Amino acid sequence: MKRSDIQHMPQFFDRYILLVNDIDVVEGLEKTAHLYHDEAIRTALLRLGDQVYAPGKWTANDILQHIIDNERIMSYRAMRFARNDATALPGYDEELFGANTTANSRSLDDLLNEFSLVRQSTIALFKSFSDEMLHREGISFNQRISPLALGFVLIGHPIHHLSVLQERYFPLIQD
Repeated sequence: MKRSDIQHMPQFFDRYILLVNDIDVVEGLEKTAHLYHDEAIRTALLRLGDQVYAPGKWTANDILQHIIDNERIMSYRAMRFARNDATALPGYDEELFGANTTANSRSLDDLLNEFSLVRQSTIALFKSFSDEMLHREGISFNQRISPLALGFVLIGHPIHHLSVLQERYFPLIQD
């Protein structure tokens, strides 16, 4: 199913969904599985190290850990709704999560490997959903959302953070 098949565009999450072309959700998940493995991006991340563009901002490793954590949470939400669980699910405090990781003591390759593994699990999950399951809806973060929309959040979220890295972090790299 494609982005244009989303029946209800949820506020807040639309900023990630709209970053994605009108492609099949599984195809989009597969295409972005190695987004950060691109040699130029990986090299820039290595050169960036723990530099931040302003005090209190996350490092590149923190951002990667956030992407991984978000992938797990959104996949869980998608599974609950696809399985017809109508329980309203709460949001999560990304700052709390970010403050309680070991991201900055891990290597870039370790984080990239973890993201690849988590994304492969997400792809398998979305391949298991029928069209009917993808259109079921639940409440998450006080928003009505479908597993299909959550799949596109999962595609757009790493794209969003790559843009932030390119615009605000990569200019910090000294030649």
